[in-house]
Amino acid sequence: MLEINWDDVKNIINLVLPYLIFFGVVLLLAIVLIIIAKRFSIPRKFMVRRQSIMAIFIALMIAINLIAFYPMNTILTLASGRGTITDATSEKAEQLGEDIAREGIVLLENDENLLPLENDSRVNVFGWASTNPIYGGTGSGSLSDSHHTVSLIEGLENAGFEVNSELFDLYTSYADERPVVGMFEQDWSLPEPSVNEYSDKLMEKAEGFSDTAVIVIGRGGGEGADLPTDLSEVTYNDNTEDYKDFGEDDHYLELHETEEQMIDMVTSKFDNVVLVYNGSNAFELEFIEEYDQIKSVLWVPAAGQTGFNALGEILNGEINPSGKTADIFARDLTATPDHNNFGNFEYTNMNEYSVENDFPGAGGVPTFVNYVESIYVGYHFYETAAAEGLLDYDEHVLYPFGYGLSYTSFNQEISNWKIGADETITVDITVTNTGEAKGKDVIELYYTPPYMDGGIEKSEVNLIAFEKTEVLEPGDSQTLTLTFNKEDMTSYDYKNEEAYVLEKGDYTLSIRSDSHTVLDEVNFTQDETIVYEQRSTDEVPATNQFDFAEGNLTYLSRENGFENYEEATAAPHNYEMPEESLNMFRNETNFNLTELYDESDEMPTTDADNDIDLVEMRGLDYDDPAWDPLLDQLSTDDMVNLIAYGGYQTTAIKSVGKAATIDLDGPASINNNFTGVGSVGFPSAVMMANSWNVDLAHAFGNSIGEMAVEMGVSGWYAPAMNIHRSAFSGRNFEYYSEDSVLSGKMAAQAVLGAAEHGVYAYLKHFALNDQETNRLKMLATWSNEQAIREIYLKPFEIAVKEGGTSAIMSSFNYIGPVWAGASSSLLNNVLRDEWGFRGMVLTDYFSGYGYMDANIMVPNGGDIALATYDVGANMMKNTDNPSVVKNMRTSTKNILYTTVNSYAYSDEALSVGMPIWQVIAIVINAAAMALAIWLEILIFRKYKRLKSEKALSEVSGL
Repeated sequence: MLEINWDDVKNIINLVLPYLIFFGVVLLLAIVLIIIAKRFSIPRKFMVRRQSIMAIFIALMIAINLIAFYPMNTILTLASGRGTITDATSEKAEQLGEDIAREGIVLLENDENLLPLENDSRVNVFGWASTNPIYGGTGSGSLSDSHHTVSLIEGLENAGFEVNSELFDLYTSYADERPVVGMFEQDWSLPEPSVNEYSDKLMEKAEGFSDTAVIVIGRGGGEGADLPTDLSEVTYNDNTEDYKDFGEDDHYLELHETEEQMIDMVTSKFDNVVLVYNGSNAFELEFIEEYDQIKSVLWVPAAGQTGFNALGEILNGEINPSGKTADIFARDLTATPDHNNFGNFEYTNMNEYSVENDFPGAGGVPTFVNYVESIYVGYHFYETAAAEGLLDYDEHVLYPFGYGLSYTSFNQEISNWKIGADETITVDITVTNTGEAKGKDVIELYYTPPYMDGGIEKSEVNLIAFEKTEVLEPGDSQTLTLTFNKEDMTSYDYKNEEAYVLEKGDYTLSIRSDSHTVLDEVNFTQDETIVYEQRSTDEVPATNQFDFAEGNLTYLSRENGFENYEEATAAPHNYEMPEESLNMFRNETNFNLTELYDESDEMPTTDADNDIDLVEMRGLDYDDPAWDPLLDQLSTDDMVNLIAYGGYQTTAIKSVGKAATIDLDGPASINNNFTGVGSVGFPSAVMMANSWNVDLAHAFGNSIGEMAVEMGVSGWYAPAMNIHRSAFSGRNFEYYSEDSVLSGKMAAQAVLGAAEHGVYAYLKHFALNDQETNRLKMLATWSNEQAIREIYLKPFEIAVKEGGTSAIMSSFNYIGPVWAGASSSLLNNVLRDEWGFRGMVLTDYFSGYGYMDANIMVPNGGDIALATYDVGANMMKNTDNPSVVKNMRTSTKNILYTTVNSYAYSDEALSVGMPIWQVIAIVINAAAMALAIWLEILIFRKYKRLKSEKALSEVSGL
């Protein structure tokens, strides 16, 4: 999602310009008539001048009404949105935000059981980030300022800690806010006082204040820009003239020089040091091994508006940490298999497809990114590479996926398991608290499939199910049952069978404390290979849909122990789009709409008088024949407007009694940028995923739904669920994890929670939108079908099938040579046909950018443009063509189906009526009309009197 900026303002001015010109012409003519009228007789002069003034008044009212009810209709409707969030609801949300952080903060190290700090209520907190921590992200992930935000220091104080105020004063006087890292500008400076700023007296007093030091390191990101992999290529300021903070080729997710010196200083003075990493992107933490004094390490992703209270509670032991990492922490983030193929790559053979666009970051020559690592993303690579002997695991991985410590200890064992007659596998796991403190534990169930060298690519370790225990007292046990289908262990064979395949051989089911550490396991043998013509959860058989996205790449393969690793993961050497792909590529330079028309299509019925209201469709199946007579009532203008104006709303349609709905943004909250009303901001999706608690995800969605209803909102632009392909992705804070299953399960529950209040959640960004660099520059994303299905589509698939969502937001990028928002393979063949999705597909923020166009979107499965005004490309053309009308009718049905089954059609919402601004406009118009009539009566009365006086004067003169 994008924020409103001055380009929007300029476009709106252009839209209202015709109406302003109309008024200007009337004004000019009236002024001319007023001037000319001085030559007329007194009665005529009076009448001409007064009518000229009346013409100005009426023209002004007409212009204002035309502007308000046409180009500004959507914006005014959103700006007059009703509702505020009650204090009671906000308080519940704030408490839930703390609960999420309590379970989402991860304890990474705890040597000598330094934590909890049960007997030390005074702490020195070092690091400028302690006074300017990371609460959320920029762009759609920003938090509302209408609610109090608990700072990191405040969270410690609320937990009973006394914080060294002199250190606090040093940092706040050094810099009072974080540099801007947003969509339209980036300042990657990382403020940190140099060690020269710490006087001997300050440090002596700190040592006397407490023998414990907490160091805070923070890294933030946001929409529109990825985190720098090379600081020499971006804008930042050093903290001193004495040295450079970052050397050549240094990146943003490692310590800079001033931070290193600060850590050296602190560890030279204190033997008990707690390091807090505050950020949602995995960070290079290997440096902690150089310092024996750093005994405890905590990962605290973006904490939202109340999450830092949980940090204080974990430090003092009131809460026992139970979080587990949602991403692997590699020792060297530049040595991951994706690293050379993440970032800025521009085609050299596509100059003829270059487009002009004034929007920041848009336009120019098409770009590309190669997902050469195939299915080997995150832990899937490291576990498999270690098994194949390509690398030494401990030398490359600091903290595995699913890793996290506790203040107590647990034992897990498989107490029972079976494969049912219906091929359902159930595994009972008993968890016992063997320590001395109460706490929660996470059960992580993985499978290891058989791999035949040179066969279907397989990851050695794959998460298949997980669950979190209740709070267990010391000595207590809980047995949990995890259930999944055998077909969930299939691999997609896109080269031979073009289907999901469960190969024969030995399978291992293992419970692990993380992706690498086995606690218990069982084995079974699959006697024969099963090729699934159709999985039990699919509506139609799955088969290859994305051959066009494979490109001419060498993909990483496990064959011969990753023999092709160096070749496959090297930086791109070919900057030309293949010829066969060029033939499929479309943007504004070569759109040919007629190629989308079918001559056999018949013109659908429009403008019928069937007297049916949309509310009668509420609760009916999508395929119910009762929809047809309702759709027959639509005019082409109805459909054009509904499709075109989908920015933060869906428009009203009088012919079918459709009410307008409001949709709002925010992956960690729900905010109306037009009215300023915003919900409580929750911790980031990463913090949520770190909790491994689907009940919390459900409660989060439910809370968003409750707050949305109080704001009069039906749709929520979230959850965001792309994959953490790279730690440097700027939007990782709003995406859950590197793992598809963890991401999908969390998102499904958030969707279900919101739906309990009638709020439809837009799963976004569908799909392969895993980097921000060049996202508006026709970014061709290349991957093979297996990786697309198993890694990048799987979280959406889980959320659609288990969450039952009825709204999807497509993405800016291309999949291969086809824009994702107009990919029939993605939106029709997979989403609707295979997965059984019923509902609407919305674009990401719609400003055209030289390639987004409703006329190519609608025939290929997209339904509605996220635009609040006419930007040209969101308006359907050739609406007298049967194919165009037929496709618009389908899109309209998808939109109507979603909205009629939402909160907008609850009794409460329907009782609200038209937007308040329209009520005010009607009242003002009625008053203006009455005023105009009254003035005209007065004018004509005076005109008649003047004429009579003139006639009497002429008679007297005779």
